[in-house]
Amino acid sequence: MWRGLVTSLLQVARHTGSNSVRAVSCKSGSDVMDLGHMRKSYRNDDEAFEESHLVSLDPIAQFSSWFQEILECPAIVEPNAMCLATSTKDGKPSARMVLLKGFGSHGFRFYTNRESRKGKELEANPVASLLFFWEPFNRQVRIEGSVEKISDEESDKYFHSRPKASQIGAVVSKQSQVIPDREYLRKKNTELQEEYKDKEVPKPAEWGGYIIRPSVIEFWQGQTNRLHDRIVFRRKVEETETSPWTHPAEGGWVYERLAP
Repeated sequence: MWRGLVTSLLQVARHTGSNSVRAVSCKSGSDVMDLGHMRKSYRNDDEAFEESHLVSLDPIAQFSSWFQEILECPAIVEPNAMCLATSTKDGKPSARMVLLKGFGSHGFRFYTNRESRKGKELEANPVASLLFFWEPFNRQVRIEGSVEKISDEESDKYFHSRPKASQIGAVVSKQSQVIPDREYLRKKNTELQEEYKDKEVPKPAEWGGYIIRPSVIEFWQGQTNRLHDRIVFRRKVEETETSPWTHPAEGGWVYERLAP
């Protein structure tokens, strides 16, 4: 296992431009990896993300512009992959990768099993954060907002647009529940493939979509000197604190530059 870990970290080091990985032992006796020396060069200062580079003062249009660039990059296999962070009502967080399935002025959409951990947390505390990280571009987008369920009609329409194998997989998996082993999934999947071979797969009642209605959208671009660019849009609210460097944007938004 240790050899596999070293191999993986060496691969990461090569990918990030570092030439060595050094193993050290901590005082407790546990083996750890010292990764402090791993560092990648980003963009030069003359490639900074300036306010003048915004294609729009509408953050959704700005996101769309960046996303279009990402779609054209063959090195990014899943440009719509995003980290979804939720939390319990008392603030205990959790995060996982999901896929963005649509966005527009209304918000950002994804689908899942609503009986899963994330579904239960969204039921108890309907706010969430999204994070997109597009490494070849040294870019991130952070989105925060309230969350609402998508209608059953829209969820059903999307469910039946998926490959049949994915539909069956959604029926098989009672997401986040404890199961005995992988063989349990294989057996159930085989049974349902036979059952629905010649008929439509019904959408599970607990499966459906969510839409995140953003109140904050931050555009981040990495800089080699670590003076990263952060331009954040937020919904204008009367009681929200502003500064002399808060600028009006479009559609009820304002924008600001944040220190990195």
